Amino acid sequence: MTITANSQLSNVFSQNLEPITSKTDGSLATLGAELVYTQDGAGHYLTFCWQHSELLGLNTEKVVDELNQTQTFAPVDKVTYSERLHRILTSLVPERFQCWFSYHQELFELDLVISPIMPSLGTTATTVLAMGRLVQATLNKKQVPVAAKMPTQIELAIRSQQHQKMVNRITRNIRRTLDLDIIWQQTVDSLGKALRLERCIICPYQSSSSKVDVKAEYHQAELKSMLGLEIDIASEPAFAQALTTLEPVVMEVPGYAQSGRQKTLVIATCYQDQANGLVALSWRDDCYTLTESELELAKEAADQLGTAIAHATLYEELEVARQKAEEASRLKSEFLANVSHEIRTPLNGMIGFLKLILEGMADDPEEQNQFLSEAHNLSIHLLNIINDILDIAKIEAGKMELTYAPVKLDELFHDVENFMRPQAEMRNLSFQMQMPPTSDEIIVQSNYQRLLQVMLNLVGNAIKFTHEGGVTVSADLVLKKANFQDQQFPGMVKVRVADTGIGVSLDKQDKLFQLFSQVDGSRTRHYGGTGLGLAISQKLVEAMGGEVHFYSLGEGLGSTVTFTVPLYQQPVMVSSNDSDSTNSAEC
Repeated sequence: MTITANSQLSNVFSQNLEPITSKTDGSLATLGAELVYTQDGAGHYLTFCWQHSELLGLNTEKVVDELNQTQTFAPVDKVTYSERLHRILTSLVPERFQCWFSYHQELFELDLVISPIMPSLGTTATTVLAMGRLVQATLNKKQVPVAAKMPTQIELAIRSQQHQKMVNRITRNIRRTLDLDIIWQQTVDSLGKALRLERCIICPYQSSSSKVDVKAEYHQAELKSMLGLEIDIASEPAFAQALTTLEPVVMEVPGYAQSGRQKTLVIATCYQDQANGLVALSWRDDCYTLTESELELAKEAADQLGTAIAHATLYEELEVARQKAEEASRLKSEFLANVSHEIRTPLNGMIGFLKLILEGMADDPEEQNQFLSEAHNLSIHLLNIINDILDIAKIEAGKMELTYAPVKLDELFHDVENFMRPQAEMRNLSFQMQMPPTSDEIIVQSNYQRLLQVMLNLVGNAIKFTHEGGVTVSADLVLKKANFQDQQFPGMVKVRVADTGIGVSLDKQDKLFQLFSQVDGSRTRHYGGTGLGLAISQKLVEAMGGEVHFYSLGEGLGSTVTFTVPLYQQPVMVSSNDSDSTNSAEC
């Protein structure tokens, strides 16, 4: 609000007051200006003379000390004012401009001419002389003038030079690094200082999300930070419009600052006409009016930023892809080393036993048959390794073809027990197999050979990695309708293989089902095996319409692997209690 003619300060303009000077330099009054003062490069007053000092409550005897101690009469934009003083002292060129000063609850717009006090030969300038007059004033700092004063041509020229340097600096910074955090912060800092903003924020944007996060921010000290804030695009019309049109949007948004007439410019950063971020700039229009050229400047900076975001994102994606490729190459090399060892071990054994027989080293026919039996067992083991490798190759190539037919679960469990119980007993482990209590057979829809392969893999792993305790294989019915291959089945059978073995730490369990990835390469070499068992089992179970899950509470706490297969027909349960408990089971 501009001061009216009835106010105390307005009456000053009609009075013929004698200038009141500071004790430090009485000669200032002789210059004839309404306001005269001198300052050093830091902005400290050295002398001060203003016709209206007494009406402002300034002690004329100690005006300089009071101003420097309290800093009550100071520029509103201290940073820009300080930069101007430094420029004048460096260039030794006077400048004329209009600037807002604050004093308690009043604002004063001053028309000033600041000149360097020329130093003696061989020294640098350290002091400036300011002369000026009052243009207008407001009674309350939180109120603004009726109309903001447009910058002069000189100011526009100076600001244009400064802004061009800023754009060049932003461009250089972007080219120096692909670190988005650094690019974002440098950009908001440059825009905030150059355009004298209240606040400047940057939010990266993805078309798949309806919200954006504030990743970088510049703001005045009195404002609360918005860094890290999540913003719903639908609740901010300016954000939505900028993203839709890719054109700058200027709005008056009081929420971005605490006082004065606030304006906010929202610009969408984009690359190849695709938005990838938002820049929001907020400023007080009473103290600094952004010109059209400065709005274009902000748009140019946003364009540079959009390109930088795209390039940095692409670089990050390429870097992630490179790391994945290197990791895959390392894992495959480790896998090939393990497989080579696994193939060589049984092959060497076969060659050794056969050589003993050929060289007549067997003492009697019984020992010769023992050598042949060992060689035969090793050949079966070698065949299983080769089959695993061939299976995984077929799966990866998408050429694994399975035929499905009804499979009796008790026959499957019987065959698994015949294969696995002797191995468990050789290691002094308990071995239990449990079937659900039903009065008729449990039949699943699957491929018998592949289902047997899965169970032998899982039970074999459980025995191999268990030193004491035992292994338990059980099955439960999950009577919840399931669809597979355009058929509906009455439920699923969940098979559980639990052991008391070495377990797996929580942070390594995600590697168990990855091809060529092993929880611990040294552990695999210690226990033997290619590390393909779980990966093959998972692929086969998924191909048969089921799921595989692994559970372990950590190293030394045992492991449990479960898998499901479709139930061909619903069996009759032994009791209603068992049926009720089965119906409540979860897959």
